[in-house]
Amino acid sequence: MQRLVKILAFGLVSGISISQAATLTSVYTDLTDKACKTLESDSSGSGWYKGQCQGINGYKLILTEADIRQSIDVITPKGKSFPLDLINNVSLHFSTVGKKAEWRIAANKQPVALILRYNANEDAADPAKVTSYLVVTKVTDKLVCITDIVKPQPKANEIARQLADQAPAKACKLK
Repeated sequence: MQRLVKILAFGLVSGISISQAATLTSVYTDLTDKACKTLESDSSGSGWYKGQCQGINGYKLILTEADIRQSIDVITPKGKSFPLDLINNVSLHFSTVGKKAEWRIAANKQPVALILRYNANEDAADPAKVTSYLVVTKVTDKLVCITDIVKPQPKANEIARQLADQAPAKACKLK
């Protein structure tokens, strides 16, 4: 009962319909190099890469890497590109995106948000130590932008999902 009350309250506050709030689900797509089609790469060893990864419902993700730092561009079904610029918006340090993208989708199967894991090596004294952020992105066919960045904490995944479910009604924090 408490869950239903929270869903109803969320729907009223966020501006999305109650039925949509109650039916948001997750679909995962693979961001590993085996799952993504290489578009460009440097075979000389200097380490740059550009690959196209499968999204959902016509959306695609472009994974780029240069100087041991990765980022994602979201491509809409109409071909419009929205760079998330994770390097400047989340962490300037050496970084990788997680192996999966989590799409939050409505009952009509359209994505309303995207959650990406972003792992950054921010401790110069211990380069093996990784800070793992969750980046929450609003997704529409006209606008894709970062609305929230969840720092490492207990229940970070659940927090990111709650923020993603609110993303359609939120302003962009970072473009």
